Amino acid sequence: MSPSSADPMSSAPPEGTSPPFQPTGAPPEGAELSAAEGARPPAPSGPLDRLVAAWPRVDPILFAAYAGACVLYAAVAFYGSMHRQTGGIWSAPLDDVFIHFDYARATARGYPFEWSEGNGFSSGNTSLSYPFVLALGYLIGFRGLLLMQWAAIVACASTLGFLLAGARLLEPIGRWAKYLLPPVALSIGALDWSLFSGMENAFHLGVWGLATVVALSVVRAAGAPGARSARAAAPERRLARLGWAAGLAGALLYATRPESVVCVAALSIYAALAVRRAHGARAALATLLRMSSPGALAFVAQAIANRVFTGEWAASGAIAKLALNNPYMTAEEKWETYQFLVHYVVARNTNHHFADALPWGWLVPALALLPLAHRATRGIAALLWVQAAGWLALVALNGQVRWQNERYTMPSVAWLLVLAAMGLALLVARGTPDSVRRGAAPGGAPAGRWARIAAAPARALGVVDGLAARAKLAAHGLWAARVVLALALAALFWIHQLPRMRDQIWFFGRASRNIRDQHLVAGKVLAELNVRRVLVGDAGALLYASDRPGLDLIGLGGYHDLPFARAGVHGLGASLELIERIPPDERPDVLAIYPSWWGELPAIFGTRIVSIPVVGNVICGGAEKVIYRADWGPLARDAGPASLRVDERVVDELDVADLVSEREHGYAFPRPQAGFVSFSVLPHPREAGRDRFDAGRVIPQGRSETARLRAPRGGTGRLIVRTAASHPARIRAEVDGREVGQLVIRAGDRWTEASLPLPEGLPETFTLTLTPVEGAWTNHHVWIVERAAPPDARPLAGP
Repeated sequence: MSPSSADPMSSAPPEGTSPPFQPTGAPPEGAELSAAEGARPPAPSGPLDRLVAAWPRVDPILFAAYAGACVLYAAVAFYGSMHRQTGGIWSAPLDDVFIHFDYARATARGYPFEWSEGNGFSSGNTSLSYPFVLALGYLIGFRGLLLMQWAAIVACASTLGFLLAGARLLEPIGRWAKYLLPPVALSIGALDWSLFSGMENAFHLGVWGLATVVALSVVRAAGAPGARSARAAAPERRLARLGWAAGLAGALLYATRPESVVCVAALSIYAALAVRRAHGARAALATLLRMSSPGALAFVAQAIANRVFTGEWAASGAIAKLALNNPYMTAEEKWETYQFLVHYVVARNTNHHFADALPWGWLVPALALLPLAHRATRGIAALLWVQAAGWLALVALNGQVRWQNERYTMPSVAWLLVLAAMGLALLVARGTPDSVRRGAAPGGAPAGRWARIAAAPARALGVVDGLAARAKLAAHGLWAARVVLALALAALFWIHQLPRMRDQIWFFGRASRNIRDQHLVAGKVLAELNVRRVLVGDAGALLYASDRPGLDLIGLGGYHDLPFARAGVHGLGASLELIERIPPDERPDVLAIYPSWWGELPAIFGTRIVSIPVVGNVICGGAEKVIYRADWGPLARDAGPASLRVDERVVDELDVADLVSEREHGYAFPRPQAGFVSFSVLPHPREAGRDRFDAGRVIPQGRSETARLRAPRGGTGRLIVRTAASHPARIRAEVDGREVGQLVIRAGDRWTEASLPLPEGLPETFTLTLTPVEGAWTNHHVWIVERAAPPDARPLAGP
């Protein structure tokens, strides 16, 4: 070990070592006397000497083999559990894994960024890059369930890459320190569960390792502050090339997980600060722009693509999962939800995943704090802590962070474990990185030479030797105590983590069996039924196993530019309004859903075909997946209101709760805590024996809704509204802020329509405001109609 007090953020590694932060000016261990006396070190003679001399070349290979063995050991434990419970069949512990597989298969078939071939561009897959990696495996022969085998290979390779990158962060403590990282990083069962699940977690950490190594090469190339010629050591062109390379790696990192914006920002600022100390503010700004702009461009490009192809700037996942996009919650409710989730992600990991009992889970963050106390590791420790805390702060915005075994939090856990390995290494290190045993004294002379000159008189009296002996004995005792403490902490952690590890290994296998028994079996049933399109509420294995087109009712899959994700947030009725817009021959002909998720949907629109149960369920959304034959008859779009007169025609139509129609008319409902979507299916007012569907919004008394509508083009016109009224109500109607009358709503068990005349002389478009003044009501539909010209009318002759 070569400890030093130099700042690791800006120092360059000595020859023959790999760490990017090794302080400069420190000669190799054992070379101090030779440098002081002008003698050359003797050539290695014995086998042990030759091994020591060759160690810098052997060490990287040995560590890679050792880390790879640790990864394979953990992978065999989890995949072995899967195969024991699935009878040797490849599966996955999450249905969401098969969403990646759906995108990957579509990509391999020439439909990139499509969840279901023919549905068009989809923004529902949070990871943009991972499906392309999986698609490579699909193309080379990993088809069907064997794609999970390819995902396992990718996971193992990516996890190894993460460990190799993390090793470079520990080497400033000593070459040996990195050997602590693999067992520490793989010691938490929940993290291993996520890494080997088939989700993008492992690939993301591998890309993070690449981005980190490239970013730290910028730091190393910047040169140490106070170096004789920093610019000569790092020409501007080389610094620029490394900066752009780091920027491209950061863009790939963002494309793998969008929350990685915090990582890109942290790495860019960290490198820019190092460049500033060596090259000044201008070079630092250039480095910051090079490292951050590719990621920013990736963000902008994604937003533009979303807008062009889906009509939304945000991705479907963000719309469906973030409380910020909930139209009914108040700002206070959103803040309280966020605070709850922040507390949850911290407590769930420390109090559950890290240990089987309190307070032992807090050993991990306690060890992770130690690197902040040592100057040689403080910079990189701060970088990791910023990313870990920033990641948790971002994912706490996601309401789904509590599900899927808390996989959204696992990158933060991985970085925390790197810090914990660093803290453990500092405890067992001989001496501390803050003690400069072989540093440089003023003027460049070795510190040992200055120490001998200063100590010569005292040595003659024999004083120093006695003090040195006692100090050495005390140092040995202190080191032994620290080693005992480190071993005790490691033992306590493992004793209380081992039950969790066993639980996670079993959970991995049981969840994989559940997905096989229900989702994959249901997919095979759908394939045998030879269905046209499947309506699903969980969009993964059903579509992958059946290889049939699908429609995701939650909205992550997408269907052309219809806003199913946003409709899913507003309510089921809004989603059904969008299905009404789909051509009848394109609508799903079967539903494959959990009936308990969707209320009256299966009873109204489906006929039961078969159910697929799951025994010993730990991961599926219900004990029974049911397949229904779909009947969308009530969704047939009508030509106009039932009260339309023979001599009238529709000028404009607002279909309330249809998000497309609402957007076209600038419709605004009172929010928050109002405007909830509901739907009804009631007897058709004109056709006996047929039902009519319509969704609407519940407007409380005293709250207003507004919309921009076209006015009658000539003569008199009427405003007509449709509702399903369980109680009477009175609605005030205003046109451009002027009251034009009140709509009287009568209670009934059928569709009810009310109307009032509109004044003449209205502008081409006007703002309609409807406000319940007596009782609440549900607004389902609004029409503006005008009296049509007689069939025999002729236009006036022109001049």
